[in-house]
Amino acid sequence: MSSNTKPIGVAFEDQNIIGSDSVMSGGELGYTAEASGTVTQLTSKSTGVTLNKSAGQITMNDAALANVTNVTFTLTNSTITPKDVVILSVAGGATAGGYNCWVSSKGTGTCTITVRNISGGSLSEAVVINFAVIHVL
Repeated sequence: MSSNTKPIGVAFEDQNIIGSDSVMSGGELGYTAEASGTVTQLTSKSTGVTLNKSAGQITMNDAALANVTNVTFTLTNSTITPKDVVILSVAGGATAGGYNCWVSSKGTGTCTITVRNISGGSLSEAVVINFAVIHVL
């Protein structure tokens, strides 16, 4: 890193980007290790979790989820504001192509995540979901 590069919590940048029309990178752009974390559901796939980080991984409980069935749980996260966008992806622990996941509602400090089994059969897997909050100022 050059001496004029500084951490800004989300990525590293040369000079201030306040008022900039765009942010471009020839490499990776993302959150620092300090801005991410992990959490595991304890008792069921509908058990809420708390992780106050801008990015992270949620390991779901390995209870059975029937085919074409949705399960919904709450992510409590103090970094989420009403303007933010929360993105999700299935990261692992799951049958390939076996699940869809999405944010079904969002508010200050919280979002509701829905996971649907689309595998064709019942699955009992500890699905790992990646999430990232895109903060809108």
